[in-house]
Amino acid sequence: MHILIAPNAFKNSLDASQVAAAIQQGLKLSKLTCTSTCFPIADGGDGTGSLIIESCAGVVIQKEVNDPFGRKIKSSFGLIDGGKTAVIEMADASGLRLLKKDELDPMKASSYGTGELIRFALDEGVSKIIIAMGGSATVDGGCGILNALGIVFLDNNGKQLPAMPKDLIHMAKVDTFALDKRIFNCEVVILCDVNNTLLGEQGSARVFGPQKGASANDVRVLEDFLKNFAEVSEAQSEINMATVKHGGAAGGAAAGLHTFLNAKLVNGIDYFLSLTHFDEALQGSDLVITGEGSIDQQTLQGKGPCGVALKAKNKSIPVIGIAGKVPLEQDDELKQYFDALMSINNEPVDMATAMENTRKNLIRTATALGNILAIKI
Repeated sequence: MHILIAPNAFKNSLDASQVAAAIQQGLKLSKLTCTSTCFPIADGGDGTGSLIIESCAGVVIQKEVNDPFGRKIKSSFGLIDGGKTAVIEMADASGLRLLKKDELDPMKASSYGTGELIRFALDEGVSKIIIAMGGSATVDGGCGILNALGIVFLDNNGKQLPAMPKDLIHMAKVDTFALDKRIFNCEVVILCDVNNTLLGEQGSARVFGPQKGASANDVRVLEDFLKNFAEVSEAQSEINMATVKHGGAAGGAAAGLHTFLNAKLVNGIDYFLSLTHFDEALQGSDLVITGEGSIDQQTLQGKGPCGVALKAKNKSIPVIGIAGKVPLEQDDELKQYFDALMSINNEPVDMATAMENTRKNLIRTATALGNILAIKI
């Protein structure tokens, strides 16, 4: 038996490579005679860029950029395809992981640093830029990125506004005159791990704002800012960014870059699996093990394990999903993708303890799975 181990990261605990290694170790400790291959996956979330660069044998370029609050930090991007394509991880310049919990403030956070990485990539002469947008600390509609590329935002008096939501709420015009024209000779592809649109109950501000430190009042202001940004932009570009699928990704940055940079928004896991030749890895596999922190109805909305399971099912390969949390009751929709779901947690514990023990629990669960598969009746 050959097993393909293709998990996503367990958010805030282990990255995808660490998860895959733990599952593989557990299988080796079991009674099952098998071979296995680790194929860590990502769907546009934090860590996607580094996996793409590694899988495609890319090179990493180090640069200094501004973090979400304008402080200088060391960051990087990758070059693949012989230097023709840049791979940028938004979280490396504008990510939540760059900030302490007590300083999160999407009203003042800007995606400017990610725009600087794009500019540096253009300096390398690339013809394509892939951006993984998961894990951002911003809800600025991508205005920081656009500002770094030359776009400025003006109020009713023609005064330039700082590119952060607390000031951009007063936006009356988007001035694109100084936009770096090199971007239009470059294909921009944004890998999205959510389907959310820009506004409303399932929009950027209301769904993701609180995760990034927004208070209830902040969420209302952010929603108003994004709504105004959409209206101003539509008046100038004739593109209604509020209706764009995936537009709510990264605090609306996906919508902003689609509108002003003609960026292509794609399902992150589908693009990742194609780019990294996942179908080739499936060949000769008898079983696929995938997983992430939680497998539930949201998993079916374009998340990594769902993309893996769909590929495997198309080749009639059984799929087992391993997660920190799985539904208590049977879910008929999930059954269409996963032959079995296993939680790595055996007893009720608080979230901090569960996350601390993720690696140990993954090894134990994979060992138990291997022992079950080894049983011959």
